[in-house]
Amino acid sequence: MESPLPDDPGLLTLGAEEELHVVDLTTRELVPRAPEVLDRLDPEHFSAELHRSVVETNTPVSTTLDGLREGIVARRRTAVGVAESLGLGLIAAGTVPLVDLDALPVTPTTRYRRMLNEYQMLVREQLICGAQVHVGVPDRDEAVSVAQRVSPSLPVLLALSTSSPFWMGEDSGYASARSLVWTRWPTAGDSGALHSAEEFDVLVNDLIASGTISDPKMVYFDVRPSAHVPTVELRVTDACPDVDTVVLLAGLFRALVRRAQEEHRAGKPLPPARPPLHRAAMWRAARSGLEGDLLDLPRSPVPVPAALAVERLVGELRPHLEALGDWEQVYDLSVRALAAGSSASRQRRALARRGRIADVVDLLVAETRGGAAAIGSPAAPAGISPYAVGGDEVFPGEIAPEYTGIVPALTALGATGLRHREDARDEEQRANGVTFSVAGEAATRLFPFDLVPRVVPAADWAALRSGLTQRVRALNAFLADVYDQRRIVAEGVVPEWVIDGSPELRASGALVSGSAVRAQVAGVDLVRDADGKWCVLEDNLRVPSGIAYAMQNRRLTESILPELPRPADLISVDDTPRFLREALLAGATVDDPALVVLSQGPEDSAWFEHRMLAEAMGVPVVRSTELFVEDGRVHRLRDGKRYRVDVIYLRMGEDSLVHSPGADGMPLGPSLVAALHAGTVTLANALGNGIGDDKAVYAYVPKMVEFYLDEKPLLADVPTYLCGIPEQCAEVLTRLDELVCKPVDGYGGDRIVIGPHATADELDALRRQIRTAPHRWVAQELVQLSTHPVFDGHQLAPRHVDLRAFVFTGARESVVAPAALTRVAPAGSMIVNSSRGGGSKDTWLLGGE
Repeated sequence: MESPLPDDPGLLTLGAEEELHVVDLTTRELVPRAPEVLDRLDPEHFSAELHRSVVETNTPVSTTLDGLREGIVARRRTAVGVAESLGLGLIAAGTVPLVDLDALPVTPTTRYRRMLNEYQMLVREQLICGAQVHVGVPDRDEAVSVAQRVSPSLPVLLALSTSSPFWMGEDSGYASARSLVWTRWPTAGDSGALHSAEEFDVLVNDLIASGTISDPKMVYFDVRPSAHVPTVELRVTDACPDVDTVVLLAGLFRALVRRAQEEHRAGKPLPPARPPLHRAAMWRAARSGLEGDLLDLPRSPVPVPAALAVERLVGELRPHLEALGDWEQVYDLSVRALAAGSSASRQRRALARRGRIADVVDLLVAETRGGAAAIGSPAAPAGISPYAVGGDEVFPGEIAPEYTGIVPALTALGATGLRHREDARDEEQRANGVTFSVAGEAATRLFPFDLVPRVVPAADWAALRSGLTQRVRALNAFLADVYDQRRIVAEGVVPEWVIDGSPELRASGALVSGSAVRAQVAGVDLVRDADGKWCVLEDNLRVPSGIAYAMQNRRLTESILPELPRPADLISVDDTPRFLREALLAGATVDDPALVVLSQGPEDSAWFEHRMLAEAMGVPVVRSTELFVEDGRVHRLRDGKRYRVDVIYLRMGEDSLVHSPGADGMPLGPSLVAALHAGTVTLANALGNGIGDDKAVYAYVPKMVEFYLDEKPLLADVPTYLCGIPEQCAEVLTRLDELVCKPVDGYGGDRIVIGPHATADELDALRRQIRTAPHRWVAQELVQLSTHPVFDGHQLAPRHVDLRAFVFTGARESVVAPAALTRVAPAGSMIVNSSRGGGSKDTWLLGGE
């Protein structure tokens, strides 16, 4: 006869055991220092685990979800406080990314040593953590029945908990790598059909008799009657950095237990056991988490979106949740979980932003430390909202006029919608190979792209265009002069030591005739200060990159955010390749010239850009091994045929070019230089252009404008001090903590020291370098760069930005490209280079022709 359950939730008590990884806060690696933490903690509430890199916590028994949350938060707060006093961090996640197996011994107890001897690799690689939820079920026959009945719903609980995408420093491709490691144990997974406590005990005793396990605690079924307390124990879920996820799992599991108790007491038969299908469902949950599909068991084996599976389970359990007093809280927490996505997804987004695995560890440490929201507080909204920051281009207070259409569209999508667009962005970039590489890293990264476009108002862009063409005309005149008569030196405008002391003054620069254009493609980096004024930060006249990425960013926006309203005067980027081609061909010395793009190939950091620009211009992209010089002329060799080459768009540095092998196996440099001297080939940009990028030369560009063009400069520069001038060097040395110091030949953010952000040791090292070689350093006043909102995965947040504009110069005129690249500094930084963790944005230039 059915024994109905009373509506007293206190009869279904709750508890949780959390396993926490111990990491070094400096190296971010998993470390075997749990004993040091445990020595300072109460052994009644904290204990050792198999590995010395894990601390286990045990909450007090609770009758409510709020009480469970309080217990988890209190245990974490205590353990984290002790760990951080030792320079350690605690992480509640299935795995941590940075692991050195050889440095991680097991806990030296007899039991654990015996396990290591018996299971070998399984024990050595058991570097995983789970969250175990206990629900009080004193009757062991009922507990066995409950464990059988809740089994079909376990894939949904696993998907909610997934927090282990990384394994041994690599992306596993799974949302829960921990599950894959866990299921290697011989007693892990589904227990098979069991109808009583007696059958359960016989099975456990048989496993012990077989020598497979040594004690009942080694029964690692997904759900089991606990071996040491009168509860049913959920063991399938990853440890979760967000406390509210653990509370959600506990609420759902307790409701599942209540429903199973009702079915057991009503005499309903157990659900039919289909172990292969259950394994498939668990595998799918571990593979996809909340971001893919789940098998809709027990209804159907047909996959459904994970969100639908979660919503269905919560809906089915509503009567039981209401009886337990948990409905509103579990419903709110489930909405929050689906809006935030899985921890696995958040970790991958953290890695994608800067390509640094340490960022993943920092995220997990912060989330584990952060605990839960205030008890009883409503779920955080899934939407996004503006902020107000002085000097921000979008939210200086009121929303800037140029963004009154964009911001509502982004807000309407909300954080969940924007995360889905980020996933679409990543898929499109992978499909198109939109990547770049960083020196010292084997793998390429997706080019970082933020969803919030940047708008440059029409009035600003018109003024910038005039100033940019003026500046590049002056720089081209300087390059021609410095490698010829040096009038600018003779007339005392630029000191001779600035020229002769530049590391980028090259003899090869003298091979180009004085009348030829030397910088057909110029990249000028601009910044906007907090007052809205633009100034030039630096010039790039060697091999400026970013044109194709600026074009691709527009394509991405049009593809993944089609609902964003476009201003009527938005300038199209489509003409950029035509302008570039025209400028490159204008320098040819023959009719119907043949143009190629010369690249180092896939190993080049900007290989995507080389391919895209060549395709857009309708010209071949070649490597040095396809070129040779014969009778003073350059040819391209492909498929056994030779093709004349008249113009080479050079996408490699001069040193690389000189030493690269040609098609004949000999260094290409000498013969190419001979052809250049003979005037049979044009290199764009010219050799020796690096002197125009020199940071000391930068200080004299306004004077160049006046000297060569007899015009007043239209663009401002950042006030710059040359350490090669004794009086200026003395001032710099007294103001190191206020200024930005740069080596004259630096690029890509290399060796920049921002005084207000530097440590005392860094400033001392800088001071010694300047004193040793003062002519190799310049200093600039710190510009308070404007900020622009980015979507950081949860909300809009301000980040510093700059703007790289491109100027194409042909025989008669300079044209500013209709595509510009906004680069974004990472949080807490002012350095925007992608190699230093920076990102990019689609840049909307206004003021159509």
